[in-house]
Amino acid sequence: MIKVYVIYPNNSGGTFDMDYYLAKHMPMVREKLGEALKGMTVDHGLTGGQPGTEAANRVIATLLFDSVEAFEHAFIPHAAEIQGDIPRYTNIAPTIQISEVKM
Repeated sequence: MIKVYVIYPNNSGGTFDMDYYLAKHMPMVREKLGEALKGMTVDHGLTGGQPGTEAANRVIATLLFDSVEAFEHAFIPHAAEIQGDIPRYTNIAPTIQISEVKM
């Protein structure tokens, strides 16, 4: 099992329309990725580890797949459409990380 993290840093001047992201973007992602997508979560950063500090990341989306190959097979045909939707909800460039689940 792998996790694909889509991380939106909490940049100064960054904007993020969470309503659009949850109501439009993520359902579109779910539909495009189909049965290869085993699950997903969206985390909204609240605070940092120390009281009174800002969260390092505004949003972290986690997508679950059986393998890197399953992710690539599902994502690549729809990459332009999925990535093209980003300016509709944020001006923050996301960082992507793919990790293997060990536990």
